[in-house]
Amino acid sequence: MAADQAVLPARRWYSVSYYNFCLPNIMKTSWLSIGFLLVAVTLGQAQTPLQSFPLSAVTLTESPFQAAQQTDLQYILALSPDRLLAPYRREAGLAPRAPSYGNWENTGLDGHIGGHYLSALAYMYAATGNAEVGRRLTYMVDELALCQERNGNGYLGGTPGGQKMWEQVKAGNINAGSFSLNNKWVPWYNIHKTYSGLRDAHLFAGNTKAKDMLVQLANWAVDLTASLTDAQIQDMLRSEHGGMNEVLADVAEITGDKKYLTLARRFSHRSILEPLLGGKDELNGLHANTQIPKVIGYKRIAELSGDTAWSNAAAFFWKTVVDHRTVSIGGNSVSEHFHPAQNFTAMLEGKEGPETCNTYNMLKLSKQLYLTSASTPYIEYYERALYNHILSSQHPEKGGFVYFTPMRPRHYRVYSQPQDGFWCCVGSGLENHGKYGELIYAHNKEDLFVNLFIPSRLTWPEAGLTLTQDTRFPFAETSNLKLQLKKARRFALHIRRPTWLKPGDGQVLVNGRAAKYETSAPGYLTIERKWKSGDVVSVALPMETKAEFLPDKSPWVSFVHGPIVLAAITDTTDMPGLLADGSRMGHIASGPAYPLDEAPVLVTSSPQNLVADIKPVAGKPLTFSAASLIDSDRYRKVELIPFFRIHDARYMVYWPVATPAELVARKQALQLKEAEKMALEARTLDQVAPGEQQPESDHGFEGEQTDTGVFKDRHWRQAKGWFSYNLKNPGNAARTLRVTFYGKDKDRRFDILVNGKLLKQENLQGLGGEKFIEVDYKLPPQVLASAPEVLTVKFQANNGSTAGSVYYVRLLKAE
Repeated sequence: MAADQAVLPARRWYSVSYYNFCLPNIMKTSWLSIGFLLVAVTLGQAQTPLQSFPLSAVTLTESPFQAAQQTDLQYILALSPDRLLAPYRREAGLAPRAPSYGNWENTGLDGHIGGHYLSALAYMYAATGNAEVGRRLTYMVDELALCQERNGNGYLGGTPGGQKMWEQVKAGNINAGSFSLNNKWVPWYNIHKTYSGLRDAHLFAGNTKAKDMLVQLANWAVDLTASLTDAQIQDMLRSEHGGMNEVLADVAEITGDKKYLTLARRFSHRSILEPLLGGKDELNGLHANTQIPKVIGYKRIAELSGDTAWSNAAAFFWKTVVDHRTVSIGGNSVSEHFHPAQNFTAMLEGKEGPETCNTYNMLKLSKQLYLTSASTPYIEYYERALYNHILSSQHPEKGGFVYFTPMRPRHYRVYSQPQDGFWCCVGSGLENHGKYGELIYAHNKEDLFVNLFIPSRLTWPEAGLTLTQDTRFPFAETSNLKLQLKKARRFALHIRRPTWLKPGDGQVLVNGRAAKYETSAPGYLTIERKWKSGDVVSVALPMETKAEFLPDKSPWVSFVHGPIVLAAITDTTDMPGLLADGSRMGHIASGPAYPLDEAPVLVTSSPQNLVADIKPVAGKPLTFSAASLIDSDRYRKVELIPFFRIHDARYMVYWPVATPAELVARKQALQLKEAEKMALEARTLDQVAPGEQQPESDHGFEGEQTDTGVFKDRHWRQAKGWFSYNLKNPGNAARTLRVTFYGKDKDRRFDILVNGKLLKQENLQGLGGEKFIEVDYKLPPQVLASAPEVLTVKFQANNGSTAGSVYYVRLLKAE
């Protein structure tokens, strides 16, 4: 029996009662508007258990997914375990065997990739059985065990100065910000990766030492928080902490000890949970990937405790994000934050589109919700995000991972390199492509569910069944399922009936003859019969092209063929940093943003009938032309192809749409807006969005007695003490500091300093009205005379007053 199959705990799954649901006219709205009422989970029963198969039971065969798996394997093997282990050894007082990696791995988030790496090794070993991967996993666990033993108290982490910081927390001295805890960069988020890595090494690779280490680390957390009040813990949880509640719940299941489930509940952030329990969407402006792991934890706790309210809260969150905040590729967020649900402008204008980590976590949540409900809309989303975001987020040849996937027309993505980039999306990227087999199939005690049409071989020893799925989908519209059985037996084969099929039933054959099936299980075609070895089920999967507008119903459209998002390569120009270096902001595609008013427009007198003019290109599978719609001669011959096949290029996923009568006015409006924006960008040397994690981290944020929030969908930072940023000043060209405030803020007195020199004694008196105002501060000669390449801008409150709120900071050169 394979290792991960042998040690997987017996998870508690629950029966469900279904409500009727309907799928809307996708062309008129969006694939995201999956209009089903949330399933009600009837906890405490196990009449309809539903489980995924262990990764070791599913072998990928030739397909883009298998190719991506093998590319990921080579990236994993290109990394040095000793360099990833260096932060752990250093913090345990042991000499590193090799120097730490750079980038995020030596700027405060040291060790986070080591945790991801352990999970990635576990997944890849389970999926492929690769001997070198197994050896590395054992080595990583053994080395980490030495560090944990040296620490002497169960602790295991790479946060610089972590031991001292955790002593402060244990004593109740807590100074938490959104992305810091006691002046450390999200240490709970960081150590959560270590918890997860140990858990996955145990569950998926059968490493018993990892289990013992995980329990010791969990006991350390129990001891650390034992004297903290619930209020203190909730204050601490303002700092990003990953899925700590989920992994503690997992420890509770692994050990059978409820104390870990109690701690998991204490680690559940109430300020996020409470609105969800009330069915309220209060996500605008929140850091997206901070929240998704919390919700995964709410769901996990619900599974173990029978808490229907928490389970429903998780389902509500999923529905809110998928229906109202997700673009066609399955991703969400702009610059890592949830943008206003009714306004996708930032998505189209920004360079920092959906973050890969978000989708990684949304797939985890979707899997949980599916397995406790058997509700196929969760699989519909899972499939869409898997093909179009996750598969596309790894370079197919070089293996680099993508952080942001811009939706801005004619922008591009950048890719990590093994020895240089150590972003969060590198960590989740290492994991993503090793676990493609996790939800292709599912099962209950007797029956088999086929969810995804991915070439693969399933081995189900308990049922005496091997199933081989032979398909070229999505490049061909059929899939053949061949069954091999030790002995003939009766069971139900449930084959997902996707909502993207052409109208009318897809044909299903058994051994070449039309099969009788039922549709009593929503979303599935069910064939129940006595199966024998050699039986072949052939499934027709006819696809059609559909137009999907943004969820805010603005006149921007993308095209999908079946579940496959189509996009067009526009050019390959001006793409600096395509392969990212180790710089702090190397994960952002920093090349010029081409003006929106120069992007091609689809012109039609009938926007709701766009797909009539999308024509297949002869001799090219999954290739289409929109030539009769595109207004620009320059782009009229571009081809629409699967987005997951586009790399090293600028592209179009979303297209502006206009009628002939609207075209001129729309272009003029875009041109005016773009001219103003591009002029400002041309003057901007550097900029920071206060209150947003990566912009602040990228700009050396420091502060005391400072907090953040969101107002009118914009982030702010203020302080009773002070806060500061380091802004780049290339060529000593800075002449003006521009700061954005809210016009009605008053009685706020503070100093603005640049490199320690007073720039302005500011006194906000609320005279700007109910709008955001921009104030320009000319940089004085004494600063400019010796202006360095970096300027430290500090906002310091006067006694008894407040500095800020500050909504944006720009460093400008002369006009």
